[in-house]
Amino acid sequence: MTRFPGRIPSEFFTYEMPLARQKVEVEMKNEMRMEFDAVSENEGFARVAVAAFVTPLDPTLEEVADIKTAVSEAVTNAVIHAYPDWPEENPRKVELRCTVNADVLHIEIEDQGIGIADVEKAMEPLFSTCPDKDRSGMGFAFMEAFMDDLEVESTVGKGTIVRMEKKLGHFSWAEEEE
Repeated sequence: MTRFPGRIPSEFFTYEMPLARQKVEVEMKNEMRMEFDAVSENEGFARVAVAAFVTPLDPTLEEVADIKTAVSEAVTNAVIHAYPDWPEENPRKVELRCTVNADVLHIEIEDQGIGIADVEKAMEPLFSTCPDKDRSGMGFAFMEAFMDDLEVESTVGKGTIVRMEKKLGHFSWAEEEE
């Protein structure tokens, strides 16, 4: 097993994506924007893309793991809940936007799906609109736990935007020792 001394080398990120179904445009400077099909295969693509985006900022392994988990949950919510019963042959889209301001990573994941009627209820741990599909209802709880800030904006019939922030280089254990 390869061990890294707290920082991830850039060659760590590799991902093969079936390009037959994708038309992805990625624009990167201090921001990244991409739109991809709302299919479950793209959850992994989104999490790795965001992890690669933050790599130049020299995040810790823990910070990258937190970010990847939160992005995974947000994209999975968009794929599963935003477009229920939508035919997979003609998938809808999810947009992912990331920006960095100083040492804070801002992430937005947006869909144009059915929206959430009661955001407060949807954010309760264990609440799921799809319990029959073996869903735990922990997506928003995980996003809240792993990110420093979470905001969900939704309009029924128009879609949902999940906004998350993570301060990079913030070590809570170091503050506790002081």
